[in-house]
Amino acid sequence: MRGIAVPALGLACSLAAVITGCAGAGGSSHAVPVTYYLSLGDSLSQGVQPDAAGVSVRTRDGYADQLYAALRPRHPGLRLVKLGCPDETTATMIHGGICSYPGGSQLAAAVSFLQAHRRKVSLITLDIGANDPDSCITMPSVTKLATCVGKSMPRTAANLATIVTSLRQADPGAPIIAMNYYLPALAEWRHGLVGQAFARLSELAAVGYNTLLTNAYKASGIRVADVFSAFHTTDFGEVTVPGFGRLPRNVAAICQWTWECAAPPRGPNQHANQAGYQVIARSFLLAGAH
Repeated sequence: MRGIAVPALGLACSLAAVITGCAGAGGSSHAVPVTYYLSLGDSLSQGVQPDAAGVSVRTRDGYADQLYAALRPRHPGLRLVKLGCPDETTATMIHGGICSYPGGSQLAAAVSFLQAHRRKVSLITLDIGANDPDSCITMPSVTKLATCVGKSMPRTAANLATIVTSLRQADPGAPIIAMNYYLPALAEWRHGLVGQAFARLSELAAVGYNTLLTNAYKASGIRVADVFSAFHTTDFGEVTVPGFGRLPRNVAAICQWTWECAAPPRGPNQHANQAGYQVIARSFLLAGAH
């Protein structure tokens, strides 16, 4: 999902967590085996949300932060390292070009971290693909809907294979859980017959694209956090939502768990809110994060 660039200081803090403790290391770390949760991906992995002025900023309410909080009581030595980059695509994750990393790309930085901490990374989470050209996810146009799945599938699938293979080779024992995506475009349902037709077409395209993501991950033996289903993306059955009235359940989920239906200046914004990030974190737990 799209957002703002990651400041260099925040990235340096993540990469230097093992030395400085800036990712939350406590004074008792010497008494407890230190392990790492490595969060990779786009703006969702950085918990991006709009501030009061409508500017998308990183927060500590993202799914990685909430998942880390859920895991840490059982793993007091666990440290969170976030390398995600807002606006990242599967291609830029491999080759760089958006955020600045030692080694030139998020994947290179992740591989370097895994090699330096082999057998100490207890979890890797990954969300990537929503920002790929013609992805069907990030508010596609009507024109894009006609071509997004066919155009993006081969490139995205090949890039995902490269990403996953590189992570596996860097640390074969590190568990990886990836996610598929919710569909912000469903919010268009609220704008009359044209919006409703657009929402239905978007849902059909997103089914295909999320199936691509899921199948690509499963083919590599990677578990998938099913965010697509957690947000009820294919369910057009009606529910009543305070403040919105009667809406399809999938549209209600977008309005309740993202900023897409919020009034300006915060909305519309496709990023999840705190409750939405909690739903995503729960999806990772259900997929086997422990």
